[in-house]
Amino acid sequence: MRGLDALRRTQPLAGRRILILVENLPVPFDRRVWQESLTLAAAGAKVSVICPTGPGCEAEEETRDGIHIHRHPLPTEADGALGYAREYAAALWHQGRLAWKIHRTRGFDTIQACNPPDLLFLVALPFILFHKVRFVFDHHDISPELFEAKFGRRGPLWRLMLWLERATFGLADVVISTNESYRRIALDRGCKPPGRVHVVRSGPDLDRLRPVPPDPSWRNGRAYMVGYVGVMGQQEGIDLLLDAAARIVRAGHDVQFVLVGGGPALPGMRALAAKMGLADHVTFTGRAPDAALFSVLSTADICVNPDRVTVMNDKSTMNKILEYMAFSKPIVQFDVIEGRVSAGNASLYARPDDTADMARLIVDLLHDPSRRDAMGRAGRRRLEAQFDWSHQIAPLIAAYRDAGSGQTRLRKRGFGGVGGQETTIGADLDLAAQDTGGIAGHQRPRRNRLRHNGPGPHDRAVADLDPWQDQAATADKAVRPDTCMKV
Repeated sequence: MRGLDALRRTQPLAGRRILILVENLPVPFDRRVWQESLTLAAAGAKVSVICPTGPGCEAEEETRDGIHIHRHPLPTEADGALGYAREYAAALWHQGRLAWKIHRTRGFDTIQACNPPDLLFLVALPFILFHKVRFVFDHHDISPELFEAKFGRRGPLWRLMLWLERATFGLADVVISTNESYRRIALDRGCKPPGRVHVVRSGPDLDRLRPVPPDPSWRNGRAYMVGYVGVMGQQEGIDLLLDAAARIVRAGHDVQFVLVGGGPALPGMRALAAKMGLADHVTFTGRAPDAALFSVLSTADICVNPDRVTVMNDKSTMNKILEYMAFSKPIVQFDVIEGRVSAGNASLYARPDDTADMARLIVDLLHDPSRRDAMGRAGRRRLEAQFDWSHQIAPLIAAYRDAGSGQTRLRKRGFGGVGGQETTIGADLDLAAQDTGGIAGHQRPRRNRLRHNGPGPHDRAVADLDPWQDQAATADKAVRPDTCMKV
């Protein structure tokens, strides 16, 4: 992995012992957590990971590349409130018992909890309270927005998720955000001081993601191929992609769609494709190994991101976008804010959830090879310059250095209490000053929801655009716990 040799020489985290908790995916299948683990180990830390078992990751205990991995079983993938309750209860039990086992054997001075769910602070809490362990929150998903995207409503469960998120933020010595949108949530809803929130993007490892010779068999004898890689859930918009595909096929275009990935929506999407008469035009691979993934991405003419335009998707960085860019693929997606931040002019942007517009852009791009080539090369350059994992190493190490400084931080009025101020157990005057700094009564400016004004972005590749760039520095100066969003 690029950039680790310097860490191995300098060992900036030598002597640190780190436990990483992840509930929703096994490692090394969870690429972000695995890259974090390898980076921390290269920096001199002793790293242990607790995660679930999964296909190809069945061993309950193993050491891989110096990372000690402890896995536990989980019930079948949750569906509905009772299913999630069973899954999370089992996960907390297993992660708690394994954490105590590791504490007795290898030990740890820092726990990193990777959501979802926003319940893993319960595993960390006794170690924080009684063993002075530091707590790092690696913020992967915004659970309240995910709930709203899945169920289309708010209510008591939504408010509970806000409280759990706030509790996790409140206990965290440091928050690792995957992008600037998540960082703003840590500042606004989590009331974290700016100096305690670090952006570490889910940049791909370009030493791993390497093009291979195209495999014509994926094309199923057709002239063009459109690729998709990612989880298949309700909010991923696979049904929208199938609707766009049906429009393209009905118009007589010779296109094969290859969809790589598993998830709760996969059986239903297979059935929907058959019902729409697309069985021969759409290939579902299910969860696939790297070899198949790389083959599909190397063969595709363009790649797509059909994520619905929701509050969650607007704020979330999608790994598939960066993987498409790693393989120099032009992209068509709906107009989501963080999708723009990632892809820039490597993508065309359809009107929100407009499958006719997406179909039009796909066809236009398929029939313009010179434009495809230019967009693909632009995406690869953009990735190398800003987003690949080598650019995330320094902020990750900085986050852990900050987590190791000062004293353990807890809420004065209970962890995550509404309106509670962060305080320091011990004397941490600099950070206490940050917490109470700012001009009395000054509210942080709201972000402007950036939708392209003027000609529609779906008509051309957009210019590079970061909707947070101009506001971040000014807004950070005004952070005060008493002006944070109340839950």
